[in-house]
Amino acid sequence: MKKIFLTFALALGLVGAAHSAGGGIAWDKAPNKINDLASLQNGAKVFVNYCLNCHSAAFMRYNRLQDIGLTDQQIKDNLLFTTEKVGETMKAAIDPRQAKDWFGANPPDLTVIARSRAGGGGSGADYLYTYLRTYYADDTKATGWNNLAFPNVGMPHVLWELQGKRVPVYETVQSHGHDAQVFKGWQQVTPGTMTPAQYDQTIADLVNYLQWMGEPAQNTRVRVGVWVLLFLSILTLFTWRLNVAFWKDVR
Repeated sequence: MKKIFLTFALALGLVGAAHSAGGGIAWDKAPNKINDLASLQNGAKVFVNYCLNCHSAAFMRYNRLQDIGLTDQQIKDNLLFTTEKVGETMKAAIDPRQAKDWFGANPPDLTVIARSRAGGGGSGADYLYTYLRTYYADDTKATGWNNLAFPNVGMPHVLWELQGKRVPVYETVQSHGHDAQVFKGWQQVTPGTMTPAQYDQTIADLVNYLQWMGEPAQNTRVRVGVWVLLFLSILTLFTWRLNVAFWKDVR
């Protein structure tokens, strides 16, 4: 029950944060690695283990993970927890009616969560990458957590065991004649099961997968687009030379 609640809170926080009016810190640039199969595979594993308990990806089928280098058997052995068929969509483990009774609303779908937030000088992937890495312990909040990218966030830090507890460090500076608190870095309070670098990499893989899941055909689209542009360039050259040959004797 605790795990179900935490995973629900994580994804619900993502959606709530994605519709936040603004505020917080500047977004960090998310590593764009949609061609990195190892990263996508690890991101899929994190997604299935931490998000899919409560939140569906209704527009994504398990067998589509073959596009990131997984076989049907690997999918069945490692990722197929909520159904027995690889051709099924990624349905949440929680019953929608129970979710509505417990939380007041059905958990939102996460298929295109990485595409639902853009602006602030970055992409939806940048926002999610920043949001999932800027939680900090805050005893003044009911959940015990706050977030620099989404101040006064209403959800706890679901991945805190991986990251550990930490608090932001501020520096007081003069701004327009008034004291202002400027974020300078982090102070680790308790260690997590991962090092900061490992945690950042895990979040990068998860965001990478969420970005890919929002448009699985994007790599093919880009690849085809490059070949089309090359073809059009060569065709333009031949057309130009043919035009010159046709009109060379016309005065």
